[in-house]
Amino acid sequence: MTAVTQPSPLPQTVTSLSRDDARRLALRAQGLLGAPDRRAGVRGVLRALGAVQLDTISVLARSHELVPYARLGAVGRPAVEAAYWTEPPAGTSAARPHSFEYWSHAACILPIEEWPHFAFRRRARRAKGHRWHVMQDSERSCAAVLERLRTDGPLTTSELGGGRNGGEWWDWSETKIAVEWLLDTGDVVCTRRRAWKRVYDLAERAVPDGLLHDDLDDVECLRRLVAQAGAAMGVATRADLADYHRLKAEQVDAVLADSGLVPVEVEGWGKPAWADPAALASAPRGRHRTTLLSPFDSLIWDRPRTERIFDFTHRLEAYVPRPKRIHGYFAMPLLAGGRLVGRVDPAREGTTLVARQVSLQNHKAVAPMAQALREAATWVGCDGVRVERCDDARLAAALRTELAAQD
Repeated sequence: MTAVTQPSPLPQTVTSLSRDDARRLALRAQGLLGAPDRRAGVRGVLRALGAVQLDTISVLARSHELVPYARLGAVGRPAVEAAYWTEPPAGTSAARPHSFEYWSHAACILPIEEWPHFAFRRRARRAKGHRWHVMQDSERSCAAVLERLRTDGPLTTSELGGGRNGGEWWDWSETKIAVEWLLDTGDVVCTRRRAWKRVYDLAERAVPDGLLHDDLDDVECLRRLVAQAGAAMGVATRADLADYHRLKAEQVDAVLADSGLVPVEVEGWGKPAWADPAALASAPRGRHRTTLLSPFDSLIWDRPRTERIFDFTHRLEAYVPRPKRIHGYFAMPLLAGGRLVGRVDPAREGTTLVARQVSLQNHKAVAPMAQALREAATWVGCDGVRVERCDDARLAAALRTELAAQD
């Protein structure tokens, strides 16, 4: 394992940005300002963001579907899945994957081209010896999983023999511990899901030959990931850069000077920041997207950054007891005019999208919320929208009137 070297001295700040400059740079970098690249589609979104977070919660749709929807509009949900996950050609066991699943910001879909750049994490996991669970007989259990995959082709945990011992969800079977450990260390890879279950395959079979290596040392891996995070955010603090792929501060420091990012000063941030030179080359212009955002969207997944850029505090309340929730189970922020101007906790009842709880910044947010609700309803196959609660009775009445007018 290659040691991370000490950081080089950073150059002097080259430019100053206003708050609005920083906000627009972030929006453009995230694909939410300007014309979307529809020809590149969902795969283009994935490459630009570098990581799309996965989560089990599904309200309107799962989060990894909501991310390209927010940028491209009503892309068909089957098309979104097909763009991420690659099924093998008929009669074969191996596919030509466009992506793989691994630990980045959290469990994420990553472009397959990034496989070599996560070698540092695979090495670190291997050096640690375990993640959450310890196997009773690691050598035998791992060998058995690898032999099954080698003989029978890609398999889910169920097909390998089952994921649990019969107890709680964390009471993993020896087979589940083994296959997840092999995923952590890179012997096994997940390049698709089936009915939300990971399909495991041998990395040597699934990852293209030109990418299947751990030749890059830790410094080069980290340099690439810091540069990619900077490009995906437009402008960022050190903490922002570290959070994007869940790196340590000292790892960022060690490669920042060689990342290609340039130091900038952002009004009101009070901390050093770095920007992608390509982002600074032209002023962000174009149409702002009006849409609902998944709480796991990379524009807002870092809550301190979200508050700093948008002056908007957001919290996922899915795991908060119902009586203590303020905005609802899966409150989705409303992006309109390049700002976060409200939020809604959605649900579906048959073919009706139900806005269980709505919060709006002011009257100007009414029309964008109605537009976003109507578009989301159409995308998920609903033909009606019903507003249940709003924290302002006058705005609730205005929202219902706007929705009726759209009908």
